Amino acid sequence: MKNLHDKLASRGVAALDDKELLALLVESTSNSSDAMQMAERIIGQYGSLAALLRQPLSRLRMVEGMGLRRAERLQLAAELGRRVAASSTGEMDSISTDVDVVRLMRPVFDGMQHEECWVLYLTSSNRIIERHRVSQGGVQSTVVDHRLIVKRALELLSTQMIMVHNHPSGSTEPSDADKFLTRKVAEAAGLFDIRLLDHVIISSEGEYSFLRAGLL
Repeated sequence: MKNLHDKLASRGVAALDDKELLALLVESTSNSSDAMQMAERIIGQYGSLAALLRQPLSRLRMVEGMGLRRAERLQLAAELGRRVAASSTGEMDSISTDVDVVRLMRPVFDGMQHEECWVLYLTSSNRIIERHRVSQGGVQSTVVDHRLIVKRALELLSTQMIMVHNHPSGSTEPSDADKFLTRKVAEAAGLFDIRLLDHVIISSEGEYSFLRAGLL
């Protein structure tokens, strides 16, 4: 492990590969000799750091040799990275395409084990007025009131909006409920000359745009 610490000191954290980074995170001050072997075993089991860090604490702590404290340390590191990424995207002030939506919102959803629905309220020139969470649900679904979405748009004098929600299951395909909600929001918003520009679904496997799919 001394070689890894020397590498970190001389070349910086970016020079570490996934296994080396994981080894340093799970290293124990009382016994560091098995940290690299543990890192190799964990990466082999889950395939990637991203898949590993999506695991709930209750499952992560049961990995052989991990324990509660090491599992907590990994989740803290993952959450720190997520918050840094989320704060950096907060500087974005306008939306041009669904790619911008994904870049803005993926850090919010990464690692999340439940569904949330957010709305980006925009001006007529696509400048972001507000990024607002409208509902929070379970693993499979969340309940969204289309009236509250439109009400907030009227309060903000927003003329355009984009819905965004995540699928913790990994699938990007919209459910029948997703399609129904999209139609309801678009119709309700249209009564007030407010446009629903897109509805984007984000998951660990990719993303889905209702606009690109021809559903809006």
